Amino acid sequence: MHQTIRRLLTYCIAAIWLANGLFCKVLNMVPRHQLIVARIVGNEHAAVLTRLIGLSEILMAIWILTGIKPRLNAWLQISIIATMNTIEFLLARDLLLFGAVNAILATVLIATIYITNFILGPPVKTVR
Repeated sequence: MHQTIRRLLTYCIAAIWLANGLFCKVLNMVPRHQLIVARIVGNEHAAVLTRLIGLSEILMAIWILTGIKPRLNAWLQISIIATMNTIEFLLARDLLLFGAVNAILATVLIATIYITNFILGPPVKTVR
């Protein structure tokens, strides 16, 4: 039962990275993401950097699904989410979809990643 829940949560976490990377950033279907990047690094390279961030998020989703070094992957996800959300909260809070509530959502995602990879049992590969 734990493995079924773990697998489902793993797919959900990967889907979050894929959706944010592909739809929100690479395809620019949510221009607010580029505005956040522009606020942090400036306008000149915001479009390119936003797409590169999106591509890295797609790669993160693929890495999650491979099941390769899942605990390293989990710590990297947790670090990225915490860092990214702290920077956004401090520098672009007015551009966040849910404002300060984004911090709560990020915390829930971090907790889900932690529970999935460290509490629900040994990692299993999800891609065969």
